[in-house]
Amino acid sequence: MLVTRFLLPLVTLASAVVAAPASHIERRAISQSLMDDFERYVKYASGAYQLWCPVPAGLTLVKSFDESSTNTQGYIARDDTRKEIIVAFRGSIQLQDFVTDILAWLEDFSSPGVSTAEISGVQVHYGFLSAFNSVASSVISIVSSELDAHPDYSLVSTGHSLGGALASLGGVSLAGNFPDVPLKVFTFGQPRTGNPAYANLAEKLIGASNIYRGTETYDGVPTIPFQSWGYEHHGTEYWVSQDPNTDPNNVVQCTGHEDPNCSDSIPSSGINDAHLRYFGQVIALNPLICISL
Repeated sequence: MLVTRFLLPLVTLASAVVAAPASHIERRAISQSLMDDFERYVKYASGAYQLWCPVPAGLTLVKSFDESSTNTQGYIARDDTRKEIIVAFRGSIQLQDFVTDILAWLEDFSSPGVSTAEISGVQVHYGFLSAFNSVASSVISIVSSELDAHPDYSLVSTGHSLGGALASLGGVSLAGNFPDVPLKVFTFGQPRTGNPAYANLAEKLIGASNIYRGTETYDGVPTIPFQSWGYEHHGTEYWVSQDPNTDPNNVVQCTGHEDPNCSDSIPSSGINDAHLRYFGQVIALNPLICISL
């Protein structure tokens, strides 16, 4: 059983909390091509949960990473058709991951190769930052070698839940270390990762238009940690306002950091069934992702 989050008594299976189809929302439905991207990258994020993923959704596996001190895991893969290097981070599945999750105080941001000189007061979730920094140098080194061999390739950082927070931090790191390389970040069920200054830093380095933060109907994880604790999401959120989550007409492109008409409109309920389904995938429960397209 995959249990993927957090510190709160709110972390109850809140199946009863159902987001009504939001008819008041100005429809900003996404294109089919963007839906195809969400369905593609969620497979990579889901594959990161598998114990062994030799062919993540048909990609060439470059290297897996596993830092035992923080239990931070994932892989780097290469798509030679799309000319992409993908860094995928695993979400919470073991005890150490839950320890990472509950270390929720804000810490001054510092990570190899990333400057915050132009934005003061950048702070992020202590547990998420510690987990990411434990693999940052290794990830940067591997990606650098791949870019040396494939200088015309772009970068993608992706992950689900805790992995989504790490993918956000990973995107900031990749943008800071490889500023001239095209980069996109796709996260799914990402909890709030830092304070408003971090949101601004992520958007400055990566570009809000290059961040695709997918949120599913009444998934409670994107609503924690609370804004009252000093946290704020970065853009750009893409909210599945109603199921099925494979219909682009059901996905709203949101505006700003905390669009009140998107996932911020739902009650905070922590982990629930919606957290485990994204864009046609039941997260972590499809091992075939790791052996085929």
